[in-house]
Amino acid sequence: MKQYEAADTLKDELIFNHQLKCGLKKKYQCVFEGIAKPGDSTLLNNIYTDLYITQGCSEQVNTEHEVRQIEVASRHHEPQEMPVECKNLFEAPEQDKEIRTVLTKGVAGIGKSVSVQKFVLDWAEGKENQDISFIFPLPFREMNLKKKEKQSLMGLITRCFPETKGLNLIRMNNFKVLFILDGLDECRLPLKFDGNETLSDVSSPATLDVLLTNLIKGNLLPSALIWITTRPAAASKIPPDCIDRVTEIRGFNDAQKEEYFRKRFIDEKMANEIIDHVKQSKSLFIMCHIPVFCWISATVLQNILEEKRNNDVKNNQADEASKTLQESNTEDTPKTLTQMYTHFLRFQIQQSRRKYDGEYTQDVFWDEDAILSLGKLAFHQLERNNLIFYDTDLEACGINVYKASVYSGMCTQIFKEERGIILGTMYCFVHLSIQEFIAGLYAHLFQDINKKSAFDQESAEQENKNEAMIDLLKTAVDKALESETGHLDLFLRFLLGLSLQSNRRLLPGLLTQQEDNDQSKKEIVQYLKQKLESDLSPERSINLFYCLNELNDQSLVKEIQTHLSKGSLSSGDLSPAQWSALAFVLLTSEEEMEEFELQKFKKSDECLIRLSAVIKTSKRALQKLFSSG
Repeated sequence: MKQYEAADTLKDELIFNHQLKCGLKKKYQCVFEGIAKPGDSTLLNNIYTDLYITQGCSEQVNTEHEVRQIEVASRHHEPQEMPVECKNLFEAPEQDKEIRTVLTKGVAGIGKSVSVQKFVLDWAEGKENQDISFIFPLPFREMNLKKKEKQSLMGLITRCFPETKGLNLIRMNNFKVLFILDGLDECRLPLKFDGNETLSDVSSPATLDVLLTNLIKGNLLPSALIWITTRPAAASKIPPDCIDRVTEIRGFNDAQKEEYFRKRFIDEKMANEIIDHVKQSKSLFIMCHIPVFCWISATVLQNILEEKRNNDVKNNQADEASKTLQESNTEDTPKTLTQMYTHFLRFQIQQSRRKYDGEYTQDVFWDEDAILSLGKLAFHQLERNNLIFYDTDLEACGINVYKASVYSGMCTQIFKEERGIILGTMYCFVHLSIQEFIAGLYAHLFQDINKKSAFDQESAEQENKNEAMIDLLKTAVDKALESETGHLDLFLRFLLGLSLQSNRRLLPGLLTQQEDNDQSKKEIVQYLKQKLESDLSPERSINLFYCLNELNDQSLVKEIQTHLSKGSLSSGDLSPAQWSALAFVLLTSEEEMEEFELQKFKKSDECLIRLSAVIKTSKRALQKLFSSG
């Protein structure tokens, strides 16, 4: 009898395994690179580029703005780092105990969900991890929609994966099963690991919170493997004793960035031009550690090159059609983050017009009301540090949820609507940086229209007060510097960049042209330099130099570079701003520092504080620090 039962169990496993693989392959074989709309997909296997993944990470919670984390990580590689291949997450021959639960950290847009997609697709296509019988991907953003309902684990799986209906989960301990819980940072469940009831029966109904905490703790299906992905700041939601292995996705290393662009473009010459252009700007090249930013850069630069070549051919300038990005109009080619994102917005608006109106035009026609609504959503949710929005969030900003697709269509790939497996709808910007850019644009629009700061829109005291742009910029600088986590750092870069007349000209008909723009620029540059002389953390001061870059002001940096070239830095004390400038120059130099010779500089407490970011990223800085007294 037991032999017959075993045979039936194996037969069931093979049938359900095949059905599940077919369903997951159909769902995961395509990637949308920012927009989940039928017809716009690309086969994942055609463009997938391996990511740099390491075992372990810093013990302390890193609350720094994620772009700053990327900027630091781009320069800092520990010699003892252990690379991990995604397909081998649950294999660790160097460890004695078996690995049941893996937690993978990574900043927004770094490739966590795409890594999950590739892992599942390789399994569904029979390429990797065939010792696993069943894989059940359960994104938190979808489970949020049914957080109050009660259901059993068996019911949850059947509902999310209809092809498994009839599978006996009670016998699941006989098989190797993997649950993938993607996007812990998007979880709106309380996850009460200490307070929830204990549950071990897969057929007993309970809230999602109870199901998930018991699944992770091993009370439900103790033999099941668990893979959780999250942004770093949310990792502490899972008790450390529930995790057997921690890995971190670092994004693309320099070689993988180039590989991405070469896979993205069949035209080798175009790929080379785009790679060369991105490499010319340190801030752009650093951001390409984030796969989403590689996609944004590829989208923008490809469009600029194609339009240029088309125009040259139309004007019978075939001999000029081979001009590169570097030879084209410098104002038309993005060299800063603000310029890149502004071009991206313009391009997506043009795409929307061509797609929905069937009209090819280089002119951009703005739907100001729609952009204001999206901007309000971006601005207020940024203040709350939310990346995923629901119907109530949209309604609070005056967006009709029944017309959300209109906003999605008007800003194709800027804002996307996602329909979950579990019935319900979520909304998000493609990446946090796009949300921050739209929020910065909204702040300028709000100021143009209402003559007051978006930060003060709820204040009755500001009702009849007219404010100039410079007031908005100074307020934003102050608020960004007040933040311990730097959550407004990138927003501030965009806000300042959009104050430049040259960047505002890229948004004709949307942002007003400022008559006193040059004076405002001088005033805000001086304001930033004054702040650099004050008592700032190294992280905030470094961000202010990135802000000066967005304003095309490199005076402090050039001053320090002159001192460096003359070897005169050790001859006298530097001001706090100059020490910060030195740190910025060293951090953004082309060469990675093997060691930082601190004894070359006249040391003081101010010096050590301002240069701490450099010391952290230098491989042998501390040896020099202690040996030099």
